[in-house]
Amino acid sequence: MEKSGREEGAGVRTWLKNVGKTRETGTAAWLFAGRGGFLPWAAVAALFALAAFGGLLYSMDGPLCDALYQKRRTVDGRIAVVGIDERALEALGPFQNWDRELMARILEYLNASPDARPAVIGLDVLYSGETDPVKDGRLAEAAGAGNVVTAAAAGFGRTVEFLEDGTVEADEQAVLSYEEPYPALKAGTAQGHINAMYDRDGILRRALLELELPDGRRIPSFALAVASLYLEREGEQPPERPPTDSRGFWYLDFAGQPGDYYEYISVADLLDKSVPAEYFADRIVLIGPYAAGLQDQYITSANHAQPMYGVEIQANAVQALLEENYKQEAPGLAQAAVLFAAMLFAAHLFRSRGLRSCIALWALLCGGCLWAAKAAYDGGLVLHALWTPLGITVMFAGAVGDNYLRNALEKRRVTSTFKRYVAPEIVDEILKQGAGRLELGGRLCEIAVLFVDIRGFTSMSEVLTPPQVVEVLNRYLSLTASCIMENGGTLDKFIGDAAMAFWGAPLPDEDFVMNAVRAALDMREGAAGLGRELEAQFGRSVSFGIGIHTGPAVVGNIGASSRMDYTAIGDTVNTASRLEANAPGGAIYISRAVADALGDRIQAASLGEIRLKGKADGFEVLRLLGLAQPPE
Repeated sequence: MEKSGREEGAGVRTWLKNVGKTRETGTAAWLFAGRGGFLPWAAVAALFALAAFGGLLYSMDGPLCDALYQKRRTVDGRIAVVGIDERALEALGPFQNWDRELMARILEYLNASPDARPAVIGLDVLYSGETDPVKDGRLAEAAGAGNVVTAAAAGFGRTVEFLEDGTVEADEQAVLSYEEPYPALKAGTAQGHINAMYDRDGILRRALLELELPDGRRIPSFALAVASLYLEREGEQPPERPPTDSRGFWYLDFAGQPGDYYEYISVADLLDKSVPAEYFADRIVLIGPYAAGLQDQYITSANHAQPMYGVEIQANAVQALLEENYKQEAPGLAQAAVLFAAMLFAAHLFRSRGLRSCIALWALLCGGCLWAAKAAYDGGLVLHALWTPLGITVMFAGAVGDNYLRNALEKRRVTSTFKRYVAPEIVDEILKQGAGRLELGGRLCEIAVLFVDIRGFTSMSEVLTPPQVVEVLNRYLSLTASCIMENGGTLDKFIGDAAMAFWGAPLPDEDFVMNAVRAALDMREGAAGLGRELEAQFGRSVSFGIGIHTGPAVVGNIGASSRMDYTAIGDTVNTASRLEANAPGGAIYISRAVADALGDRIQAASLGEIRLKGKADGFEVLRLLGLAQPPE
């Protein structure tokens, strides 16, 4: 071989080429990766945020918010519920048969003592239309003490209005009917509507603060009327109005669970006077249905398993108004924007991390989001608690899948490509430790370096056809590669008709010098057999010249991030190359360092000091004869 050909020729790429590029370039073939950076991730985040804003997460988000936000708390005892319960129905008969004198007697009993009467009595029962003048008059007179709030109710439906410009305007929450107390009762009491409306998932979370009638009148809610009258009688200002949404609903923070305001006092106890009226002095007394058969029960955000009676819902609303414990629902668009940013941030954290690290980050981020949502709620801001944790979970799943796919593709690439150049056990070990340890850069290692070159190949190639030249070269290089890999070496490169290999990196090797020597001896033996075959086939033969040196060298990915080689550089590499350059066909030249490292494990003959190219002084060279014979 011509030495200039080895130094100038184009070699085979190293088996570890571009390992360090994997984290930078990603896997362009997959949806969530590629050199495009965050664009695919941003697209996923945008679609998810739009879906959340559009309401696709509503059925999942609502229950989580209810469980996270609605917590029972101690109430101050100002509100008492008196139930039209099963005991009263058993004693007095079906509710529809009750005459209005019964309620008149209850009000007369509660207000009998001017000094010990309730501050407010709220009748969560609709008394619309006149029935019996005597009984209607008695009820109106009993309710005229100035501390009674009576109920009104509206019927809602859809209306369509054709505008002058030709467009059509639909109102999905139009008041189609309205029932209020009969005139005599209305004149002596305050009124409030008792309409209760479910959210679209069948849960009651919000209350309608005011009812706007077609004639322009605005009717406050029953709870607002009760709270306002109570504060007025206490000499205080009406409650500050809670923030409402575009439809006029306000978010209700329930203080109690079903039964918390009910003291097991029945209207029957007031009729038979078994509970003294003074017990309710200066309190708010709410009287309403408290029996399942009266069909005034609702599933609320306070408890999805147990319905709450309408009068208890009114008690919770009054409590919130008195405490001015209001919650402002954050705008959905702003929450969608935060969700989008949070998902991109999560994607940035999850990408190219290990599974354990991703799981820890996912738990930390989701837990932090839930904690932040609860803290915001306690501060008066209602957030969609599920949006951000679920969005982060989507990015977590995508990142884990992305990382798994990229690792699988990288493992496949390493396995299919690199095992042609190194021993399979080395590839397996690198895959266990992670190819990331082989990023751009190098480290100083003690290695053994082997150079091998074909002697006589140039003259042979002059008489052979090009296909024959390629056949001979491939047979010799295949022999070289197999000897290197079978002895645990790293095939650095092919340089024309020469090859370079080293031992001791990328993984430690306790006997790296001996393994290099064994590979050289295997090459020499294999070359002899191959030479005889070529002699018979072509009438010409070739052989190997081999050089081995051991010492420190920098080993790693050398080059640029876009193109690199896993190789070894340094004087040790140059010296091994010079030894091979001086070795005749069939000879293995080793350095004194190799001989000293192996001692009596090998047989070698010193050739004295030889001047090597690039060496100022003479350099002792030894000819490797073989391995030491085991003692008999």
